[in-house]
Amino acid sequence: MPTAPLNEIVPVLQVAIGPVILISGVGLLLLTMTNRLGRAIDRARQLKSELPKRTEQDRQQVLAQVAIIYRRARLIRSGITLAALSALLAAALIIVLFVTALLRLEQGLLVSLLFIACMVALLTSLVAFICDINLSLRALKLELENVKPDAG
Repeated sequence: MPTAPLNEIVPVLQVAIGPVILISGVGLLLLTMTNRLGRAIDRARQLKSELPKRTEQDRQQVLAQVAIIYRRARLIRSGITLAALSALLAAALIIVLFVTALLRLEQGLLVSLLFIACMVALLTSLVAFICDINLSLRALKLELENVKPDAG
């Protein structure tokens, strides 16, 4: 089986830098999302522990907040899954780039499909992230409904 010489592999290294940088960026996105998930879970637990101390009207507000937090947690979980899938697809893309170069195979369609799938997963992950942010603002609005502004 013929293999590619080193001078043919160097351009593949240059092409592979993009997906490597993408993996690094997705890693930071995953860090942010996992932190948001942890905070949402902590907040839900805090609200649950305060529930017995609340009046009936306050209980309904707290339960509405918990419902939003649960929706947020599911969105964040989806975002994390899709971001991780994006990183996995980027890693697979790097492997395919090197294997095709080493074995001198023409797999432009496979490389293109892997890249497109990687970007679709990342895009969908970011949409879930934006939805989470919007839901967190809705929960904040619910929490602040009963707060009276200072008259001074």
